Amino acid sequence: MTAYPDSERSALLSRYDDIWLVDGRRTPFADYCGELRDISPTDLGIYAARALFEESGVPATDVDAVIAGNVAQASFDAYLLPRHIGLYAGVRQSVPALLVHRLCGTGFEAILTAADQIKLGKAQLVLCAGAESMSRNPVASYTHRAGFRMGQVDFRDFLWEATIDTAPDCSMGGTAENLAQRYGINREEADEFAARSFACAEMAWETGYFDGEVVPVENTTWSLDGYNDRGLKLADRVQRFDRDGHVRHSPIEVLSKLRPAFGGVQTGGNSSGIVDGAGAVLVASGDYVRAHGLRPLARIVGGSVVGVPPEIMGIGPAPAIGSLLADLSMALNDISRFEINEAFSAQYIACERELGLDRDRVNVHGGSIAFGHPLAVSGVRLTHTVARQLQQSGEQFGISSACAGGGQGVAVLLENAG
Repeated sequence: MTAYPDSERSALLSRYDDIWLVDGRRTPFADYCGELRDISPTDLGIYAARALFEESGVPATDVDAVIAGNVAQASFDAYLLPRHIGLYAGVRQSVPALLVHRLCGTGFEAILTAADQIKLGKAQLVLCAGAESMSRNPVASYTHRAGFRMGQVDFRDFLWEATIDTAPDCSMGGTAENLAQRYGINREEADEFAARSFACAEMAWETGYFDGEVVPVENTTWSLDGYNDRGLKLADRVQRFDRDGHVRHSPIEVLSKLRPAFGGVQTGGNSSGIVDGAGAVLVASGDYVRAHGLRPLARIVGGSVVGVPPEIMGIGPAPAIGSLLADLSMALNDISRFEINEAFSAQYIACERELGLDRDRVNVHGGSIAFGHPLAVSGVRLTHTVARQLQQSGEQFGISSACAGGGQGVAVLLENAG
């Protein structure tokens, strides 16, 4: 944990004493242009938030603030996403809403921002949501407001162009290849890790692990007195979508036959899937938890956000986790469970080697290579998942973490509430 000392020294660190992750729910994640392709991220977020209130029994009217994350604006009313998620989920009209954006770290940022607001005494209960429609990323033009010139029509695929960091002129996949070279990671190792991710996710679904986390999506309409209805409709006449669509049987024999996507070890099979979905969690003060007799999942202990070189952005979890543990005078062995976003196999393996992680404690129910990575949602999923793992295993501490495009890393430390 010493290869990136400047990142650790410059970390934005947070500590919390009596702030709790109460509960969470998410939609299943649908493959790119799959069942959720026609649904705006706002409506996906509303669906997840409403399911959370219904399943947790916490009244939406108790919420004091809404913090929502969304990376790629995918509807014409995208500016209003956090406000509409709150209103149509049943939050009081007088409650304000905030949009946060830290690229792949956005879901974590929503949770940490909520914890900060509670710590400052501004709120007692906060709804945090992440919503993303990769399928609805636009084909866009940024230069034609003043008209078109002959031969200079410039419409581009935003989803593709946004994966290129124009500072180092490097794609996100290219940053993983840079880490593969730096840490000596070969194709077989990358495929082996991806096969593990798929196998763990398959097993988790087969054994019912996600019954307490994922809510089926069905066609629905929501009414709000005095305002227009909203709702969602699944594509292809599907009536019910209830399982992560990207999770499939993917042994190494299949993965090893895929072509490199970026000229090295990364392929479409050992990189995170492009998916649509949403998730939501509730963050509360200890006073609120005790006053309402709640049994939260975990205490939010602290967080860290760091910057790393953009061309190796995937190493971000290593200094984020390192700085967080150092700030709290803890060691890696104090942490029983890790959920680290699998942007790419080589990216995860580089973090594993940098930190000296025991793989058996990481992503034990699968990761984003299997589930997919809906950008603003992943931090919500990872943090909720690791909290549930601590409750089920009875272990004390867990960390959720991810890298972020542009060269950042984020980590959140949780303590079992049991």
